[in-house]
Amino acid sequence: MRIEENRSDVKVNVSNESKRKRRHKKVLPVQRLYKTCKEVFADCGPDIIPSPEKIQTLVAVLDKITQADVDLRPNMLFFDSKRASIITYQQLHECDKFSIGIFCLPPSSVIPLHNHPGMTVFSKLLFGTMHIKSYDWVDTKDKGDAIPNGVAPVANPSNSYPDGLRLAKLKVNSEFTAPCSTSILYPTDGGNMHCFTAKTACAVLDVLGPPYCDPEGRHCQYYFDYPLTDFPVDGVPVPEEEKNSYAWLQERENPEDLVLLGAPYTGPKIVET
Repeated sequence: MRIEENRSDVKVNVSNESKRKRRHKKVLPVQRLYKTCKEVFADCGPDIIPSPEKIQTLVAVLDKITQADVDLRPNMLFFDSKRASIITYQQLHECDKFSIGIFCLPPSSVIPLHNHPGMTVFSKLLFGTMHIKSYDWVDTKDKGDAIPNGVAPVANPSNSYPDGLRLAKLKVNSEFTAPCSTSILYPTDGGNMHCFTAKTACAVLDVLGPPYCDPEGRHCQYYFDYPLTDFPVDGVPVPEEEKNSYAWLQERENPEDLVLLGAPYTGPKIVET
């Protein structure tokens, strides 16, 4: 009897130990994201895009990540409406191949129109409603882009128009509410230049491959955007259906009213391997 009872205890102990080991081996979402990014961007660099298969693998991981996985809630101080002019950035990881970070935007805050030179960027809206406006450069030489009527007299819209203006095509101009799919932009397509406007408190998980790097010439450049009709060419009218599909962009200095503060990431930690 006592032997049978002891064996039973051993079985229970072994069973409990197995459960503890299984729980211990469970991979946290942020750790899975880090591991996937290492694999996806291993052979990439500036202007080198991961394969479609690798892109879909990373998207599948990002699509499953929630605000709880990174320990964020809309009622945190980062998202207080009284801090509308302050945007907080939490860095989870950065190396020469990729970076992972979260932008915390209070209601009505704006990340002005800016670019991502040579980068492939994945953005996952964790919570909130956000308006996104994005553009790609019109490039008749490499991409064979069509030129809207009324702009045709410009010899090469890929180059700067007088006053530093350059022609761009509108890619996205819509509101997004979480939960929604991960968005992707590429070095020359998908809306490489975009602007975020928070309609409510928002958190955006960003993956950049490769990250910004001033010494290598990948610095963040900001832009003004102007309606196509603001700068007519030789008085040639622009057709109504094309007026809202294009814009003139002009480089600007870093916005003085943009306050971007770094804050420690307090969610589950990434174990770098």
